[in-house]
Amino acid sequence: MGRFVGLMEHRHRLAGSPSDGNLRRTHRSSSLKETTKLVNPSQERSSSSKLCWSKYLVAFFVFGILFKALHSPVKCRYAKSTSSLARSTFASAGWMWSKEIPDQRYVSNLDIQWAQILQITTKLYGRKENLKVGLLNFNSTEIKNWQNLLPTAKFSKVQLDNAGKNLTWDDLYPEWIDEEEESDEPSCQNLPNPKVPRRSQFGLVAVKLPCNRTGNWTRDIARLHLQHAAAKLSVDSKEGHDPALVLLVTDCLPIPNLFSCKHLVARKGNIWLYKPNLQVLMQKLKFPIGSCELSLPFEHKVRPSSTNAHREAYATILHSEDEYVCGAIAAAQSIRLTGSTRDLIILVDETISSHYKNGLEAAGWKIKKIRRIRNPKATKDAYNEWNYSKFRLWQLTEYNKIIFIDADLLVLRNIDFLFTMPEISATGNNGTLFNSGVMVIEPSNCTFKLLMEHINDIKSYNGGDQGYLNEIFTWWHRIPRHMNFLKHFWIGDDGEEKAKKTSLFGAEPPVLYVLHYLGFKPWLCFRDYDCNWNVDFMQEFASDVAHQKWWRVHDSMPKKLQKFCLLSTQRKAALEWDRRQAEKVNYSDGHWKRNVTDARLRICKDSYCNWKKMLLHWGDPLYNDGGPGFHKPAKKLPGRSHMYQFRELSSSYS
Repeated sequence: MGRFVGLMEHRHRLAGSPSDGNLRRTHRSSSLKETTKLVNPSQERSSSSKLCWSKYLVAFFVFGILFKALHSPVKCRYAKSTSSLARSTFASAGWMWSKEIPDQRYVSNLDIQWAQILQITTKLYGRKENLKVGLLNFNSTEIKNWQNLLPTAKFSKVQLDNAGKNLTWDDLYPEWIDEEEESDEPSCQNLPNPKVPRRSQFGLVAVKLPCNRTGNWTRDIARLHLQHAAAKLSVDSKEGHDPALVLLVTDCLPIPNLFSCKHLVARKGNIWLYKPNLQVLMQKLKFPIGSCELSLPFEHKVRPSSTNAHREAYATILHSEDEYVCGAIAAAQSIRLTGSTRDLIILVDETISSHYKNGLEAAGWKIKKIRRIRNPKATKDAYNEWNYSKFRLWQLTEYNKIIFIDADLLVLRNIDFLFTMPEISATGNNGTLFNSGVMVIEPSNCTFKLLMEHINDIKSYNGGDQGYLNEIFTWWHRIPRHMNFLKHFWIGDDGEEKAKKTSLFGAEPPVLYVLHYLGFKPWLCFRDYDCNWNVDFMQEFASDVAHQKWWRVHDSMPKKLQKFCLLSTQRKAALEWDRRQAEKVNYSDGHWKRNVTDARLRICKDSYCNWKKMLLHWGDPLYNDGGPGFHKPAKKLPGRSHMYQFRELSSSYS
C-alpha cells in the first residue's frame, strides 16, 4: 500500500475554514487525475521599484491579518463561523504551519480506491446537489480528492482529539470491577467526542481506519475511537428516523456489533457503506465504551421490559453427546419456574437419539436439527472438536434476540429483561474477555457467514467457541456477574469470600439470577454430595449447597423427565473409583466416608449393569469399560427401549 507523503494537517482546525468546515469545490473537473496535479504558476519579475514597494506593503498587510487571526480566541468550538473566506483561509494555513507530528495510532497507510468510492456514492446519491459529507481521519490530499470526486457536495473535516496515549484496551475492558460498589464506583475513561460546527447535519459520514495486522488490531483503541465517533456523528445527523450513512475505509473488519452486516448496503474492496438503524445505534451509544462499567445496574427494583416477546427466545445446544440432556431439561424447568413464557429453542445434531429428543420436547424445548460444525484446529475426538456448532445460533433468524444459555446452569430469577440488551451482552471472564455461558445475540445469516469465513485463520485462546467469539466480538457490554454466577472457589478466595459465595448459592428467595455449574455436573454425581470433593484438582468447584439447589429443581420435574437423569453403569464405576482414591489420600473434608443413598445407584439404564466388575479393570487400556463377556440380562423398564433398562442390584454401595 502506498504511503502518503508530506506532513498531515493539524487535527484541531478552526471551524469555518474551507478545508475544515464547508469545504466545497467552486469549479468542476473532467477527471480525478487533473484535480490532483500540482500547479506551479511562474511569476514575472518587475523592474519597477514602485511595484516592489507595493508588494512589500501587501505582504505586510497580509501578515498583520494572519497574526490577528491566529491569536484570536475561539469562544465556542461549536459556534457558527461568521469569518470571511479570506480569514478562514489564513486560519487553515496557520494550522498547517504548526507541523504537529500525527499520532501514529490513528495514521492509516491504506491506498484508497477512489474509483470504488465513486461507484458506491454515485449509485446511492447520483448527482445529488449539496450532499453534506463529514470527513474523519483523512489528510489534506485525501480531502482534495474527495472534493474532486463529488464536486457538488459540501464537505466538513471533523475534529477529533486523540485518546490519551496511556489508555490501553485493558483499561476499557478490565478483568474485574466493583459491581456492587462496596469500595469504589466503577468508571470508564471517556474517549473524546467529535467536534463539528453547530447544526451540522451530514448525509454521509466517512472515516478512514488504521489497520495494523502485525499487532492486536481487533483490540485497537484508535480503531474503536474512530468507529464510535462515526456512529455518534451518524446519530447526531439524523433526519427523522434516518441517521447519516457511514462509509468506512479499512482493510480490517469493522466492529460487527456496532456496524452490523445487516445494515451493510454496499461493499467494494476496502470500502464499507452502512445504513444504520437509528434506534439500535442510539441504544448502543448510551452504554459505556467498554466493560469498565456495568451496562445494567447491579440491582434495580424495576428492570426494562421488551414488547416483542414473540420474536425472542432462550436457546441452548447439544452436540456429539447426550450427557447434557438432563442438564438441558433442568435448565428449561428452571426458566419456567421464574415465570418466563419465551420460546425455548434447542439445537441438536444427528448424534442425539430420538429418545432423548422426545424428552427434551416434553420439557418444553423446541427441537432444531442442525449439521455439526467442526473446529478445524481441534484434534479428533477432543472435547472441542464440534463446539463451533454454536455458530448455528445466528441462523435462528425467525427471532430478533436470543439469550443463549449453557445446558449446565439454572435460571433462579427471571432474566427476560436481557432481551432489551444488544449483541453481545455478557458477564466478564478472565482478562478482557466475556463468558459466553449466558449471552445476548442477534441472529443474522450474514453474521453466521462472517463467523464461518474466519474459522481457519482466527486462533481461539482456549481452543473453543468462547475464545473464537471473543476475537470477533471484542466490543461487548458487561452485565452483572449475578446473571451468570460461576460455581467456583478461586485459589485466592479467603474464608470470608467462600462463606459469601456459599450464602449466595443457598439464598432463598434467590439473590443470584443464574447459577452456572462448573466441574462435575450435579446429575453426574450422586445426589448425596458434590462429587467434585473426591478429586483434588476439582475441589475448587465443590459446593454441597449449590449441589442441593440443583437437585431441588430436579425434584420439581415430572417423574417421566427425571428418568433422563439416570446414571450410566460406567459413570457409577467412575464415581466409586474417585471415592476410593479420595479414601487413600484421606481427604480432610471426609465426603468419601458418606454412605450413598441415591436411588439411581440401584437402577440400571444400560444393557450391562455390573459397575463393580468394571472396576476390576478400570483404567487398563487392554479392556473396554467392563470388557467383553460381562453382559448380564436386565429387566426392561416399562415403555422404554431396550437401551434403557433397570436392574435392582442385590449388593449395597460400599
